Amino acid sequence: MNHVPRHALAAATASAVALLTAIAPATAQEALKVGTTFLLGSTDPTAGSAGWALTSHGIGEKLFMVDKDGNLVPELAAQAERNSELEWTVTLRSGRYFSDGTPVTAAAIGEGFANTFEKSKTAAATGGKLAFEAVDDLTLRVTTEKPVPLIQALFAEWPLVAYMLDDAGEAVYTGPYAIAELKADSHLELAPNAHFDGTERSPITLRKFGDAQTMALAFEAGGLDLAFGLPSEVLSRLKANPDLTVKSFQVGYQYFGFLNTARPAFSDPLVRQAVDLAIDRDQLVAAINGGQPATGAFAPYFPFTPAEAREFDPEKAARLLDKAGWVVGPNGIRSKGGAPLRLEASTYPQRPDLVTMLPVVKAALARVGIDVGTRVVENANEVAASGEFDMFLWAQHTAPSGDPAFFFHSMLRSDGPLNHARYGSEEFDAIIAGFSTSGDLERRAEIALDAQQKLFEDVPVTFLVSPAWHVGVSERLSGYEPWGSDYHVIRPDMGETRQQLP
Repeated sequence: MNHVPRHALAAATASAVALLTAIAPATAQEALKVGTTFLLGSTDPTAGSAGWALTSHGIGEKLFMVDKDGNLVPELAAQAERNSELEWTVTLRSGRYFSDGTPVTAAAIGEGFANTFEKSKTAAATGGKLAFEAVDDLTLRVTTEKPVPLIQALFAEWPLVAYMLDDAGEAVYTGPYAIAELKADSHLELAPNAHFDGTERSPITLRKFGDAQTMALAFEAGGLDLAFGLPSEVLSRLKANPDLTVKSFQVGYQYFGFLNTARPAFSDPLVRQAVDLAIDRDQLVAAINGGQPATGAFAPYFPFTPAEAREFDPEKAARLLDKAGWVVGPNGIRSKGGAPLRLEASTYPQRPDLVTMLPVVKAALARVGIDVGTRVVENANEVAASGEFDMFLWAQHTAPSGDPAFFFHSMLRSDGPLNHARYGSEEFDAIIAGFSTSGDLERRAEIALDAQQKLFEDVPVTFLVSPAWHVGVSERLSGYEPWGSDYHVIRPDMGETRQQLP
C-alpha cells in the first residue's frame, strides 16, 4: 500500500471510525433534528449526485475517504496494492456488514461498483470503466481502463459509494444510518443501522429547507439540533444569543462561475477574460461575510493551489471588450452589430452564498458595459446540463479525494461528463493526461498548477471565492465539529447514546 503524508493514506490499521471526534451523548428516545438546504433525491446510487448525498447523510461509505484533517484513509477497505499498470488488489476490512445484516464481501461490493460504472459516466471520469473480480471474500481485483497511479483517491471520489444489490435490485449500504422514510424535497427519516458497530444511536430527522434564512429561523426557535449552512447575514444575530452556538469553518469547496463557451458572447475568449478581470473578489468575500478571494481551482490549504491572487482590473477588462468589438453605447451598455452585450447569469438556492453573490457579479459586469440578467433555479444540474445559460455560479468541492485529478477530468476535460462550460482544449487535455502517469504527489501538484494556468488563459470558468461556512448546534450536539465540507454532515459519532462494550 502507498504511504504518503497529508492528502494520502494513513496507516492501514487506522480505523476511520476511530478518527471521528467524540460528541456529547443524545437521548435515545428523541430523534436528532438536522436541517440543510439539500436532500437526497434518489436512493439509486448512480443517479446524479446521489453518491455524495448518501455519504453526507450517513447512509453510505466508500472504500477510502478523506478524514477531518484532510488525510486520505481507508474506510471499508484495509489497503490497496498495485499489481501492474492497470490492475490493483483491494483488501476489505473484516467484520463489516450491510444495513440488512449481510456480511460485506468482495463479490457484493464488486457487483455494486460494476452497476455504478455501467450507469454513471461521472464514475468513469478518472480511470475509465473499471472491472471487478472477487478473489476471495475480502479480496477484490480491480482492473482500470486507464492507468490510475493512486487508486485510493479514485475510490474516495463522491460517485463511488459502496453498496450491494439485493434480490429486488435495490441498493443496500453500510453507513451508521439506514433510510426509514424519504420524502423528496421534504424530509428524510434515518434509523440507526443496528449492524454498523454495535453502538446505540438516536434516530435522525433530516429536514430540507427551501432557503437558508428559513432554516436559521427554525434553529433560532429551538427546532433544530444541527443547522448546516447558515447564511452569513444572520450570524451576528445568532451569535449574540447566549443560548445558541454557531461554528464557522473553512471548506474545500470553491465558488466559481461556469462560462458557457458554446454561447455566442462567450465563444470569444476576450470576453471571457474581460469577465474574469471585471469581478472584484474582495467585494464577494465581504458580501458573504467570510472566506477569501480564490487564487485558483482549490482551497488555499492544498499544495496545488496557486499562490497569487486572481487579477482585478476593470480598465483592462474594458480594453479587452473594445478589442473584441463591443462598443459602449449612450446607455452604458456595449453592443456589436446592433446587438447588446447581454448575458444570463444563473445560480441555485441550495448554496445561499451564491444567491448573495449574484447581484454583486451583476453590478461588477455592468460597470464594464455588460448587461446581466439573473435567475435562481431550483434544479441546477438540469439547467447546467441543458446549456441554457451564459454564466452559472457554482459551488463544488474541487478535491473531494484530496487529489486534484477528479475535478479536471469530470468538469473541464473536453469529454468530461460534467463539463458545463462546454470547454474543449487539446492542450488542456494533454496536461491533465499526466495524472495517469505519475502517483508522485509533488508531480501531481505540478500538473494541477499547469492545468490551472491554462484555465486562466482560456477562462472557461472564473474562480471567485474560497468560502467559509457556518453551522448552528444545540446543546445536544455541542461537541459537533464540521469537517471542512458537507461530505460527512451526519457521522457515526453524532447520535451515539451508548458506547460499544469492549
